[in-house]
Amino acid sequence: MLHDHLKLMTVFASAGEIVGRKKLQKMIFIAKKMNFPFEEKFEFHFYGPYSEELTLRIEELCNFGFIEEMKEDKGGYSQYRYMITPSGREFLESESVNIPLLEECLTDMNGQSARFLELVSTVLYFEHLPKNEVADKIAELKRKQNYSMKEIDEAYSYIQSLKKTVSPN
Repeated sequence: MLHDHLKLMTVFASAGEIVGRKKLQKMIFIAKKMNFPFEEKFEFHFYGPYSEELTLRIEELCNFGFIEEMKEDKGGYSQYRYMITPSGREFLESESVNIPLLEECLTDMNGQSARFLELVSTVLYFEHLPKNEVADKIAELKRKQNYSMKEIDEAYSYIQSLKKTVSPN
């Protein structure tokens, strides 16, 4: 019944605290692109790939008391922190959800900035295009972020390192 919710709870149990809604969205999208079994549908939005389904599932998990969402006022904007609650951990332990190598991937991504994960997820969203066209899309769609070609190259390298983490062969 709550299979997709349980997979999301595994994210919080594995990654610990995740700071920021944008970062959370990008981490799940990237994990999905790394062939982890996330079912949420993503569309391109202001900050890159976004899933309304994911937003609703997180809201439901908060309402169930399994995930805690803490809102912090940062002056001109609000920032959200997410973590699994003790009752969420207890519920997760009562179910058997095993996603091999997910923890390593999530821990790595959680150590990256939201800005970088936004770039990585945008590269992955347009992965069907040649690299030069992806760079053009980024320049057009992410003009305000002013990503450099060096940062785009770093995003491609990061994607390759994640692929090695999840498929070490």
